[in-house]
Amino acid sequence: MSDVILVLYYSRNGSVANLARQIAHGVESEGLEARLRTVAPVSADHQATGPAVPDSGAPYATLDDLRECAGLALGSPTRFGNMAAPLKYFLDQTSELWMSGELIGKPAGVFTATGSLHGGQESTLLSMMTPLLHHGMLITGVPYSEDALLQTQSGGTPYGASHVSGSRADATLTDDEIHIARALGKRLAATARALKGAR
Repeated sequence: MSDVILVLYYSRNGSVANLARQIAHGVESEGLEARLRTVAPVSADHQATGPAVPDSGAPYATLDDLRECAGLALGSPTRFGNMAAPLKYFLDQTSELWMSGELIGKPAGVFTATGSLHGGQESTLLSMMTPLLHHGMLITGVPYSEDALLQTQSGGTPYGASHVSGSRADATLTDDEIHIARALGKRLAATARALKGAR
């Protein structure tokens, strides 16, 4: 197993991408490599609307990124309490990994962003967990030993890291949101290392 944690996300306005970078920071503070990857947009009338390579930001993910990782952080903005279509579209193409069992036993965590405090963060996080559980991955949340969970006035849940962008779509993370995102990254890295040592 590699020492890479894949931070795979879809971001529309930058909030989820900012969370992804903080999770990567947490991973790397534990001595593992964080690999940032995104997914292409999709459209109702054809499969992909973006270029083969993004103009900026993280490269598009491949199945090999999933196959080779020691753990996964999966992120999406909320879409009516569910993950966004581009991320779901990518996950729908992972059947060969499911059939070969290549993700079984790897740790995974989830993260999201919404425009309002009660905009479906927890249901979105749960929706992302479902395919990961089908793959046999081990879900790691954020325990309440992280004080930021008890004091946050914006994003952050025990299900995973999150951000509230508000009506102006402000992608700036609060200190508590940063702390929780980094804590998720650290926990994924520490869990991947412990699992590697137990094999």
